[in-house]
Amino acid sequence: MNLYFQFIELLLVVFVLVMARHTFLRGKYFLHIFQQKGYKIKEYRGWIFEHWNQRVLTPEHVLYNLIIFLLLYFMSNTITGSAAIITLSMFAIFWFGKFDYYRGEKQKKPLVFTSRMIRLSIPYAIFSLILPYLTTAGAYLGQIPFTNIPMKQPLLHSADIYVLAFGWVLADALMPFWIFLAAMLTAPIEKRVHQYYIDLARKKVASMPELTVIGITGSYGKTSTKFMIRDLLEERYSVCSTPGSYNTPMGICKVINNDLEAHHQILILEMGARYEGNIDELCDIVQPDIAVVTNVGIAHLETFGSQDAIARTKSTIVKRLNPNGKAVLNFDDPRVRQMAALREDVEVLGVGLEQGEIRASDITFGPEGTGFQLHLNGQTESFQTKLLGSHNVLNMLLAVGVARLFDIRPKTMAVAASQIEPVEHRLELKKQGDIYVIDDAFNSNPVGARNAVEILSQFKSGRRIIITPGMIELGELEEQKNREFGEAVGRADLDLVILVGKQRTKPILQGIHSTGFPGEKVRVVNSLFQANDIVQEFAQPGDVILYENDLPDTYNE
Repeated sequence: MNLYFQFIELLLVVFVLVMARHTFLRGKYFLHIFQQKGYKIKEYRGWIFEHWNQRVLTPEHVLYNLIIFLLLYFMSNTITGSAAIITLSMFAIFWFGKFDYYRGEKQKKPLVFTSRMIRLSIPYAIFSLILPYLTTAGAYLGQIPFTNIPMKQPLLHSADIYVLAFGWVLADALMPFWIFLAAMLTAPIEKRVHQYYIDLARKKVASMPELTVIGITGSYGKTSTKFMIRDLLEERYSVCSTPGSYNTPMGICKVINNDLEAHHQILILEMGARYEGNIDELCDIVQPDIAVVTNVGIAHLETFGSQDAIARTKSTIVKRLNPNGKAVLNFDDPRVRQMAALREDVEVLGVGLEQGEIRASDITFGPEGTGFQLHLNGQTESFQTKLLGSHNVLNMLLAVGVARLFDIRPKTMAVAASQIEPVEHRLELKKQGDIYVIDDAFNSNPVGARNAVEILSQFKSGRRIIITPGMIELGELEEQKNREFGEAVGRADLDLVILVGKQRTKPILQGIHSTGFPGEKVRVVNSLFQANDIVQEFAQPGDVILYENDLPDTYNE
């Protein structure tokens, strides 16, 4: 009999270890989601509601509590305590012994324990441990810890399995909600930390009165345009620019505080926005002397609400220019063109493929990149770049417009442009062995997606393959734009289409089928890793593979 009791004791220990592991991994998962949502409570809350049944209150939580209820209220007189322990422990091991929220795939962007994440994790861990500690200690001690309130006499000198099971499952279920409390608790601390770095950045910029600040905004193309401007200006000036997609208040402050030095003559800042007022926040840190607006599209339409709201927000960068500032605008975009009238004291330079003082013609592209003729002040200059796509030609025209304000000659610009490398994950042409890869994995948008498919269709070196999960954050237009994207894919005469995500790619699939594209050339998979497995079997020397967008783990459902 002692052996039997020892087995029961061991089973209880295994139960606690299994639940502790699952609760820990679940907590880490929700911290990861919160970080990927930019620590924004509103966006995290939206994700919680969207994934309520799949990730928040899962079928395992509901069914396990149902079993506890059935055992406790309908079978308590017929089932022994040890039988209840065996039953509930085995169900817990079966349901909570594994953790596959990432579906067994590698995380694309793992959780990073930054200083902010550490500050958040401390109260989060404390809140998360309260219930498991109270129920585990209480069940084993026979009373609620720190009180004299008795509980049911410990079973077999061990834990009360009903208290233990319900407490741990409830604690596991509550993990996503403790983040709200931890975030609200640390919000005043984060506000003070942010203000400290903002004040530091303002002071540093103010100490450099000769510094020229260039601010770039737009729905798409900000990062590519920023690097083009940097590379053209570096022919004659000392330039500091934000790396990658650093376009938030803290990202800008980090660059100013850590990278900006006394010898720099020009500071180039990318200014991003997801909500109205975001550009104002950035201009409160540092006001630009030169504003560049790439376009007004429908990126982040879900958070802005309308394209007019996006236009208002982007136009803020022109309104907030320093006195007698300058603006380089995409005149092909009507909403951007209207910004030219916002300030009488601002010198405006319009560029475009169709309208503006600076234009391009005779655009060609292939495996070597893109070539075009630049038209500026009656002059014509040949440009050849390693970049792909007509939208990159427009980005280059914006960069040329800024370079012109600094009196850089067109021929000098052309030499610099020929040496510019593609921005990582933005129509980046690579060669992997005998196969070409067009990496356009970063933040796909309707215009960029169509351009990428058009570019792919013009490659003649081998078979043409596209891998895509479609586009996100387009609000009410998301389904329509993905269907239109599918139509573009269907008309492109590709050899293999791989859609990632069965549910979210349905509009793309509908668009593809509407064009009469052969169904046997379309594959739908659950993850990027499965798509890569198919490509490895399918691809031959000379084939071209386009990776169009790569959603973060928050969308990997």
